[in-house]
Amino acid sequence: MGSLNFADLNWQEMLEATLATIKMLAYSGLFTIILGLPLGIVLYLWGRSNSIVIRVIYSVLSFVVNILRSVPFIILMVALIPFSKSIVGTSIGVLGTIPALVIGASPFLARLVETALREVDRGVIEAAQGMGASTSQIVTRVLLPEARPGLFAAATITLVTLVSYTAMSGMVGGGGLGDLAIRYGYYRYQKEVMIISVALMVLLVQLLQMAGDRLVRHFTRK
Repeated sequence: MGSLNFADLNWQEMLEATLATIKMLAYSGLFTIILGLPLGIVLYLWGRSNSIVIRVIYSVLSFVVNILRSVPFIILMVALIPFSKSIVGTSIGVLGTIPALVIGASPFLARLVETALREVDRGVIEAAQGMGASTSQIVTRVLLPEARPGLFAAATITLVTLVSYTAMSGMVGGGGLGDLAIRYGYYRYQKEVMIISVALMVLLVQLLQMAGDRLVRHFTRK
């Protein structure tokens, strides 16, 4: 086993790959929350509906969400290549990866949001209903505020999952640290690139987890 030589690494390329990963994470995380949060709220509301029609729709939507959650991300990304190309004009690089990241993570977040909302005290919801609050008022003034710790925990878990997704996207030219680790660390046997890439992704996950835990503690009632 040869010795490691980190001095010869192309640190400029490493920096660019790190920024590309952060960019993928930021954009995909934003759109995942924009899609996943409302989807989770809809799943929660429709799952508790007494209407037969709504319950049937909920069952179909829930089935679709479960399918998207079950497909391995690398397979989902390959399957979505035509879709990504039609949406953003390319299926590779940072831009081409974002649609697949969003579609892969949104159902995951939606389920976590649904679970967080189910943990809200039923008595608080009934009290709001007793005061004549509408469904939208209950969602915005009761459910979301009461479920904030769980929602921040769900967002944190989703962002951490997205970091691993961005790494897997490197298998199909997704860009970022995953792409760098595969091209240099795997195909060219440059162990230094692999080690630094993994270390940077671990650091990114750690920072996200620490920030998420802090928000959860802040919004958790003592």
